[in-house]
Amino acid sequence: MKINGRKAVRVKMDHRRPINLMGSDGTWRRSCLLLDVSQSGAKIEVEGTLDVLRAKEFFMLLSSTGLAYRRCELIWIDGTTAGIHFITIGGKKKPAGAPAPAQNPVQSK
Repeated sequence: MKINGRKAVRVKMDHRRPINLMGSDGTWRRSCLLLDVSQSGAKIEVEGTLDVLRAKEFFMLLSSTGLAYRRCELIWIDGTTAGIHFITIGGKKKPAGAPAPAQNPVQSK
């Protein structure tokens, strides 16, 4: 079902699913509840301080081992609820260890 005229269809969770957010450098982690999700983002309820979410990028861990995850950025905060956007490149999920695009090398003579 589309909510508020969004492009992507959002799926509202019948039961709030516990997930974790983790800093892209691994220095912080926050427990959260997944409220709804779409192909492009999600709405979460965060436990604890929200200051760390102001980081440019972080990971949403969908499994306890961290093997299922999405790279994210914060879009909005309202109290303990936040909206996050999944970071993609060219319509595909951005791999965590993706190298920067190759630049033209300088040729020596």
